[in-house]
Amino acid sequence: MSLFVEVALPVPMRQNFSYLVPTTAPFPPQIGARVKVPFGRQQLIGLITNITDQCALPAAQIKAVSEFLDPEPVLSEPLYKLTQWAARYYFCSLGQMLNQSLPAALRKGADASRQSITQLRLTPAGTEADIGTLKRAPAQGKLLQELSRQPLTDEEFNALELSKSALKALCDKGWVEKHELVQQPDLSWRTQLEMDETPHKLNQEQAVAVTAINQQDGFCCSLLEGVTGSGKTEVYLAVLEHCLSQGKQALILVPEIGLTPQTINRFRRRFKVKVAVIHSGLTDNARLNAWRQARCGEAAIIIGTRSALFTPMAFPGIIILDEEHDASFKQQEGVGYHARDLAVMRGHLEQIPVILGSATPSLETLNNAINSRYHHFPLTKRAGAAQQVRQGLIDIRSQPLTAGLSQPLINEMRMHLNAGNQVLLFLNRRGFAPALICHECGYLHECDRCDAFFTLHQSLGEICCHHCGNQYPIPRQCHQCGSTMLAGQGIGTEQLAGTLQKLFPDYPVVRIDRDTTRLKGSLEEHLAAIQRGEYKILVGTQMLAKGHHFPDVTLVGLLDVDGALFSADFRAPERFGQLYTQVAGRAGRAAKPGTVLLQTSQGENPLLRDLMQRGYGEFARSQLLERQQALLPPAWHMVLVRAEAHQAEDADAFLRAMADILPKDAEFEVIGPMPAPLDRKAGKYRRQLLFQAKARHRLQIETERMLQQVNQLPSVKKCRWSLDRDPQDLL
Repeated sequence: MSLFVEVALPVPMRQNFSYLVPTTAPFPPQIGARVKVPFGRQQLIGLITNITDQCALPAAQIKAVSEFLDPEPVLSEPLYKLTQWAARYYFCSLGQMLNQSLPAALRKGADASRQSITQLRLTPAGTEADIGTLKRAPAQGKLLQELSRQPLTDEEFNALELSKSALKALCDKGWVEKHELVQQPDLSWRTQLEMDETPHKLNQEQAVAVTAINQQDGFCCSLLEGVTGSGKTEVYLAVLEHCLSQGKQALILVPEIGLTPQTINRFRRRFKVKVAVIHSGLTDNARLNAWRQARCGEAAIIIGTRSALFTPMAFPGIIILDEEHDASFKQQEGVGYHARDLAVMRGHLEQIPVILGSATPSLETLNNAINSRYHHFPLTKRAGAAQQVRQGLIDIRSQPLTAGLSQPLINEMRMHLNAGNQVLLFLNRRGFAPALICHECGYLHECDRCDAFFTLHQSLGEICCHHCGNQYPIPRQCHQCGSTMLAGQGIGTEQLAGTLQKLFPDYPVVRIDRDTTRLKGSLEEHLAAIQRGEYKILVGTQMLAKGHHFPDVTLVGLLDVDGALFSADFRAPERFGQLYTQVAGRAGRAAKPGTVLLQTSQGENPLLRDLMQRGYGEFARSQLLERQQALLPPAWHMVLVRAEAHQAEDADAFLRAMADILPKDAEFEVIGPMPAPLDRKAGKYRRQLLFQAKARHRLQIETERMLQQVNQLPSVKKCRWSLDRDPQDLL
């Protein structure tokens, strides 16, 4: 009797494909195991979703499985169920969702079972070596110090972004050696948990949160809403101690790669356990090794960005999302899943607790906490001796500005710098200037592929479009009148940093944005130099706003944030409130009092006043009420369809035909089609269709019904389109 398998493949078609199991198969097929199969002219790797003795295809069309890659499933049952649920919820194929859940090396056919790993450790000569002799080689000293505490695997070495040249130098000296280890998983941490650091004494609010979370059995989701500097990480550590002491693993998700080194160090300082790290900055092999360590239970703590959500755990214990409000938890390319929502669903399927931590929780999470779907633990006091920051507005109407800086802000900066403190200036616009203007005719140089202006990057000698990546050398003459009188219009971080070096020549300036942190390890080097006090003035974009602890920063200045108050996106006020609160939270985190100054031309803006006078908590609750009155998420549930075409009318016609399929009544609303806020991008015209429903279940059913008909529309072939459930960005 013939045997067949249904296989989910990483293709956009929302169906599985049947293949014959050859009689020469090395082991019986298993649901959730990987196979290599012929698909058209190529060979694809997919996962088995069903095993049957029947196939509806004619015998001539049935192809056989080319290769069986796994004797057992690569995903646990709860993780497999999670991908099934996510595929339906986000309206994608199961194959696409399963593809998201596996490391790239497994998607290419690598062995999922444990193999040998390279371990770095000190030789006897290295153990006796004096770190003081490496003062002129700080990278070597840092590596020697790390290895003196415990040996490091390759992926731990990469995750800590240590120097490869320093490693080579220490190996050449005979102080460090590499060992290939092939061994059974070390699970000793499950029976005896060792700690390197004495826990800090918790305040009353922290203790209440820790006790309540530790007493919960099975699945429960908790919102830890703590003001910046209130010690959320200390709560995580205390909860982790309880979890690890029971022999269970912890998965910790952070929004940015830049936050992983400091998070890893914090947890490694407290617990003597293996920490696996998973993020896009690692090599495929490093990520696979971390995945294997988590899967076999050797890694007690798994730390990673969005994609680490799908990492298997042999002994699942808890999931923690730090900065749960952050937009980077929502994937924008491919399948638009939200790691926060899937983390909650995974906790439900694994029957383990989930903690969502933030000083500025998203309105969706706050709404669930208010409606008692989540437990809610507020932390209202700053930890230790940290005091509440002093806030102030600087009205810049009619004031002369020097590279975007008002005189009151410059005076305040001088006062804090003279006192020996650090100053942080936030400007969410990298480059030298946001536009290049002709001084004679007023022509603004616009991208030839987008409805956007070129950003001037003086140090790189180019003008660049931040939407499509289009770039050219800085022109010598105006494209319109031929004049050579060209100048930057507006202020970017590059120009601001240059001006500050002239205004404050005695105080070193560091600029942190995507342009200055392109090289691997450069962000960590900058942050370490800030901690050592080598820089006194910090200039940066959102990269500086998230989670960093700078004890000597006593003044934070926000420049040119008025644009955030006026946006086509209904989430703009929420984002502005989060951004302001997060940036302000960098000031006065230690014993020194902090000050936050906001430069604005909108001093009377009610949103701004509400946020500064009542704080983010009350501001967010009033925003939630406005959303409910306007029938917007999270009160209603939304889907956004984006279409792009070389001809605008083709995208319009397709979305109109799609809108005609959908219902329109008091509990189901269709808006559009309409131009996207950025109408033309990379040479294509962009249109949007929004539809939303009062009930999540109805939105699911109507969207699935529409998708069954949409591929029969004649206009579908003339444009490219995508569907985004629970959109976080309408741009």
